[in-house]
Amino acid sequence: MTKQEIIENFDPNSAGLKDANIYGLPFSNEDCDIVLIPVPWEVTVSYGSGAAEGPAHIFEASFQVDLHHPQFPHLWKDGIGMDGIPEELQTLSAEMRPKAEKIISLHEEGIDVDAHEEAQQLLAEVNAACEKMNQWVEGRVLHWKSMGKKVALVGGDHSTPLGYYRALAKEHAHFGILHIDAHMDLRIAYEGFQYSHASIMYNALKIENINKLVQVGIRDFCSQEQEVVDAHGERVKVFTDFSLQSKAFEGENWKSVCDQIIAQLPEKIVISFDIDGLDPTLCPNTGTPVPGGLSYAQALYLLNRAAETKQLIGFDMVEVAPGEDDWNGNVGARLLFHLCGLLNDSK
Repeated sequence: MTKQEIIENFDPNSAGLKDANIYGLPFSNEDCDIVLIPVPWEVTVSYGSGAAEGPAHIFEASFQVDLHHPQFPHLWKDGIGMDGIPEELQTLSAEMRPKAEKIISLHEEGIDVDAHEEAQQLLAEVNAACEKMNQWVEGRVLHWKSMGKKVALVGGDHSTPLGYYRALAKEHAHFGILHIDAHMDLRIAYEGFQYSHASIMYNALKIENINKLVQVGIRDFCSQEQEVVDAHGERVKVFTDFSLQSKAFEGENWKSVCDQIIAQLPEKIVISFDIDGLDPTLCPNTGTPVPGGLSYAQALYLLNRAAETKQLIGFDMVEVAPGEDDWNGNVGARLLFHLCGLLNDSK
């Protein structure tokens, strides 16, 4: 059947079929306007685990999302598809995680990892595996973009989008990142891992095409990261959670604050949304939850304002992890649906 015939024969009010695509949609990825790249990876996480299961967790929860989005009523007809979860990466992540954990344990024990022969061997293996993941991501993004699709990424931990940014840099001369997170992620090779989840934005800034990084909701960072911010001058702008809350307490409305954030961004933007940028009651099972953060409504309003005034060329959503219930996946699936709507409508 043609895509139009599929639409005419599909009831968006019924329960999604379990053998369907994400959100219970009846389309193949080739029929969808948006394709999501799942990256089941969490090798270098330094606290809680589970992010590697995020893409599958979100996929399962997505069947509970009603398809009539009041802001994007046409979205389901344009189609959202999720690429197959790569078993090779999933296996590699599981193999590398114990090796990374051993290195982390040596750091915690105060052992000089630089002088530890076995640790250096393990570190080389982990770094090589992470680069393999980056190359895989870049390749899958370019594959779907070559087919005319809008492409986004679903992690996995926050190390996963680097290959995505590299792929976008091959298409766009300049773009900025609107980074919503509890953490700066500007550590330099944290714990020796070149591609640590805590180093993603430090690594992203090595891409010359990324001419601005605007961080929102930050509430946990170290002095090294502040030094990185200072060294980059106007290229990096940080809106800490404390500063955002202070503006609210002093009478500034959220629209005004969002406009101040958006004014720092260039014309083309990518959204990098770490779920722990939200209030942790919305993501209690994420790897590194921190008190504070944005409400769901605040986040959606900021995303809407950014997409209204800037050209959204992509997004990644990371660090969703399952717990004893579906709550994190539930929130993640709905946030992802909204992000897809913004990307789909982007000029």
